[in-house]
Amino acid sequence: MVDYHASNNQASSGGPAVYMDPREQENDWDRDLLLDPAWEKQQRKTFTAWCNSHLRKAGTQIENIEEDFRDGLKLMLLLEVISGERLPKPERGKMRVHKINNVNKALDYIASKGVKLVSIGAEEIVDGNAKMTLGMIWTIILRFAIQDISVEETSAKEGLLLWCQRKTAPYKNVNVQNFHISWKDGLAFNALIHRHRPELIDYDKLRKDDPLTNLNNAFEVAEKYLDIPKMMDAEDIVNTARPDEKAIMTYVSSFYHAFSGAQKAETAANRICKVLAVNQENEHLMEDYEKLASDLLEWIRRTIPWLENRAPEKTMAEMQQKLEDFRGYRRVHKPPKVQEKCQLEINFNTLQTKLRLSNRPAFMPSEGRMVSDINGSWHNLEGAEKGYEEWMLNEIRRLERLDHLAEKFRQKATIHESWTDGKEAMLTQKDYETASLSEVKALLRKHEAFESDLAAHQDRVEQIAAIAQELNELDYYDSPSVNARCQKICEQWDALGSLTQSRRESLERTEKQLESIDELYLEYAKRAAPFNNWMEGAMEDLQDMFIVHNIEEIQGLITAHEQFKSTLPEANKEREAIQAIQAEVQKIAQYNGIKLSGGNPYTTITPKSIDDKWHKVEQLVPQRDRALQEELAKQQSNDHLRRKFATQANIVGPWIQTKMEEIGRISIEMNGTLEDQLVNLREYEQSIIEYKPNIDQLEGDHQLIQEALIFDNKYTAYTMEHLRVGWEQLLTTIARTINEIENQILTRDAKGISQEQLHEYRTSFNHFDKDHSGALMAEEFKACLISLGYDVENNKAKRTGQMDMDNYRALLVATGNSLGDAEFARIMGIVDPNNSGAVTFQAFIDFMSRETTDTDTADQVIASFKILAADKNFITAEELRRELPPDQAEYCIARMAPYSGPDAKPGALDYMSFSTALYGESDL
Repeated sequence: MVDYHASNNQASSGGPAVYMDPREQENDWDRDLLLDPAWEKQQRKTFTAWCNSHLRKAGTQIENIEEDFRDGLKLMLLLEVISGERLPKPERGKMRVHKINNVNKALDYIASKGVKLVSIGAEEIVDGNAKMTLGMIWTIILRFAIQDISVEETSAKEGLLLWCQRKTAPYKNVNVQNFHISWKDGLAFNALIHRHRPELIDYDKLRKDDPLTNLNNAFEVAEKYLDIPKMMDAEDIVNTARPDEKAIMTYVSSFYHAFSGAQKAETAANRICKVLAVNQENEHLMEDYEKLASDLLEWIRRTIPWLENRAPEKTMAEMQQKLEDFRGYRRVHKPPKVQEKCQLEINFNTLQTKLRLSNRPAFMPSEGRMVSDINGSWHNLEGAEKGYEEWMLNEIRRLERLDHLAEKFRQKATIHESWTDGKEAMLTQKDYETASLSEVKALLRKHEAFESDLAAHQDRVEQIAAIAQELNELDYYDSPSVNARCQKICEQWDALGSLTQSRRESLERTEKQLESIDELYLEYAKRAAPFNNWMEGAMEDLQDMFIVHNIEEIQGLITAHEQFKSTLPEANKEREAIQAIQAEVQKIAQYNGIKLSGGNPYTTITPKSIDDKWHKVEQLVPQRDRALQEELAKQQSNDHLRRKFATQANIVGPWIQTKMEEIGRISIEMNGTLEDQLVNLREYEQSIIEYKPNIDQLEGDHQLIQEALIFDNKYTAYTMEHLRVGWEQLLTTIARTINEIENQILTRDAKGISQEQLHEYRTSFNHFDKDHSGALMAEEFKACLISLGYDVENNKAKRTGQMDMDNYRALLVATGNSLGDAEFARIMGIVDPNNSGAVTFQAFIDFMSRETTDTDTADQVIASFKILAADKNFITAEELRRELPPDQAEYCIARMAPYSGPDAKPGALDYMSFSTALYGESDL
C-alpha cells in the first residue's frame, strides 16, 4: 500500500525523501542533494521549465513550483497532459481539506503507475514544502520522461547515458561519462544538436575554453528550432563545481524525446544490422563446412582406389613393403582425417544450433556433402581398409608358403637329379653279354638291388610332382621353370622304368646259363641297399625344411626328432652287422688264398660309403637339434609377443568399453551448471587423451607381431582393428558430448533460459528416456511435453505437474488418444525433420526455448526496413547506404530484387521479399 502521509521525521533526519523500486535505483531522489543551494536553484529552474513545457499545451503555466502546486489542480492537470489519461474530477473548494484531497488524487495516480513514494505526503505539498515538492516533480520526470528510455537492452538512466555516448562519440573534446561535469563546457549539448540537425550549428567553430558561449548557443538553438525550453542558466552550470545531475538529466531527456523519430530509425537500423550480421556469419560457416566436407570427401575418393588395389607382388619383401606403407597410412595419414571428420560434425551441429537460435531455416549442404554422405563414404573407406589389410596378410601367408614350397622343390629335385645321374648309361650297357655265369648272376642281383633302390625313390618323384602342382595352384610366379624341371624329372623317371624293365629281361635270359654266386656278397648287397636307402632318407629328413606357426607345432617336430634319435643305436647295430659281412668275405678270401678281383659284384655300395653316410647322419643330428631349438626359441619369443599384446589389449579393450558406458551415463545424468558440466567433460576428455600412450604401446606391440608374421593370438579376443575403431569412437563420442553442452550453452544464452529451466528439462527428459539411449520415441516425447505443462491440444504452456508414463497412457485411454494429433505432428516436424522417430535432447531444448522465448522475426525486420524507407513499400540504395554500415548496405543491395509494386520507382528495391527470405519463408 502506498504511504503518502508518513511522518517527515525520516526526511528531516537525513534519510531518502523518495523511495522507488530497487530495479530503478537511478530514480532515487536524495533530499540531501537539495542542501546545496546551487543545486536547489538549478532544480527549481529546470523542473519549472519542464513542467511549463507540458502545461502550456493546456494553456497555463507555473511561476513558483512549491506555491503553484499547493491546491493540487495544476499538479493533476500536469499529469493528465504528460500521460494522456483522465484523472478523477478535482475538488474546487478553497479549504485545506479540498487541496489535500486533490494532491492525494495526483499521488494515487502516480502510485497506479508502479511508483512507490515514501515520506512524501499531501500535507507537505499543500504546505509548500520546497524539498518535498521538488522530490515529487523529480519522481514524475523519472516515470514519464526517463523510465521508458531503452537503448541496447539498457533502460532509464543507463539507457539515456548510453544514447548520449553513442550520439556524441564522433565529436572531438566530448566524452560523456555522467550527467554532471561531462556537460559543463557545453560541447556535449551542441554535439547532440549537430548530430541530428547539423544545419543548425557550426560545431567546428566552438571552443572548449569558452563554455558560456557554448551553453548559451545550445540553449538558444534548442528553444528556437527544437521547441525545447531553456531549463537552466549557463552561468549556474559554469560556476558550479558539479552541476545538478537531475537537472541535466531532465534537460537531456527533452533532447532524447525531441529526436525520438531519428531514434526509431536508428533502432530499426540496429535491428537490421544485427539480423544481417547473423546471416553473414552463418553464410561464412556454411562455406567453411562445404570446403571442409569437399576436401574430406576428395581425400576419401583418392584413398579408396589405393585400398582396393589387389595387384599381388612376386616376393615377400615387396608385400612387406606394401604392409609398411599401409601402417604408415594408419599412423600418419588417417588420424588427422579422423579429427577433421569429427570437427566437421561438430561444426555442422553448431551451425544448425545457431540457425535455430536466430530463427533461420536449417542448413542443407550441397548434394553429396551431407554428414550422412560423409559417414557413408567413411564407412566405405573403413570397409576397403579392412579388406586391404586382410588381403595383404593372406598374400604374405601365400608367399611365405610359396617360398617354402619352392625351396623344398629345389632341394628334392636336386637330390633326385643327383641320384639319377648316370643311371641311364648304367642301364643301357651290355656288360652281361661277355660276362661269366657268376658275373651275370651278380649283374642280376645288382639289378634287383637297383630296382629296390628305384622303387624307394618313387615316393620322392611323387613328392616333387605334388609340390610342383601345389606351386601351380598357389600361382607361383616362377611356375614355368618349376613345371619344366618337374616334367624333365618325370620323363626321365619313365625312361629309367623302361630301361630297368628292359635290362631285367636281358639279365633273366642270361641267368639261365649262370650258376654260382657268392652268398655273402648277395647277403651284403641285400642288407646294404635298404640300410643305405634308410641313411639317405634319414639325411634327407634331417635336412628337410620346416615351417611352423606356434610352440605346439615345433614341439611336435622336436618329439619326432627325439623318436628318430632313439632308433640310432639299433641302426648302428645293423651297420656293424653289414660291415661284419664284408669283413667275413675278406677273412674267407685270405683263408682260402682267393684273390678278389674287385668289389662286391652285387652292389656298388661299399663299406666306406656306408661309413661315410653314417658319419654324415651323425653330423646332421646335432645340426637338426640346433635348428629345432632355434625355431623353438623363435616360437617362444612369438608367444611372448602374443602374451604381451594380449595383456595390454585385455586392459585397454574393457577400459574403452567402460569409458563409452561412462560417457553415456554422463550425457544423461548431467549435474551442476552447464559450465560446470563443460569443465568436467573437458577434464574427462583430457584424461582420455592422456590414455593415448597405452594405445601407442599397443600399436608398437602389434607392429612387432606383424613383423614376426604372427597371424593368431589365443590369449585375447581383441584385435588391433577392434581397438582402433573403439578408440576413435571414444574420442568422437566425448567430442560430440562436449559439443552438445556447448550448443546448450549457446541456446541458453541466446534464449535467456535459466539454469533451473534447463535442469527441469533434463530431469523430465531423463524420466521418459527409460532405455538411457539419449533420445525419446514419439510417444515418450509427447508424454515429456505434457509433463512439463505443454498443452499439445491448444499449443500453449500450462502447468499440469509431472506425469509418469503409466499415468500418461491412462490419460491417452481416457481421452480417446486424441491429444492434439495435428499440433503434435507439427511439433514432430520441427524436432525430427528427418522422420527418424526419435528426438534428441538438443532438439528438445531447442524446441522448448523456441516456444518459450522471443526471437527476431521476418515481420520485425520488415517493420524496421519500413521505418528506414519513410513508410514506403520499397527502399532505395541511397537510403540503405545512408542508414546502414557500408558492408551491410552493399550486402542488402546485392541481394534485394527490384520492387515491382504499383508505386514502384526507378531504383526501388523489394525489402519485404528479402526479409522473408532471411527466415526461409520464400526464395530471394
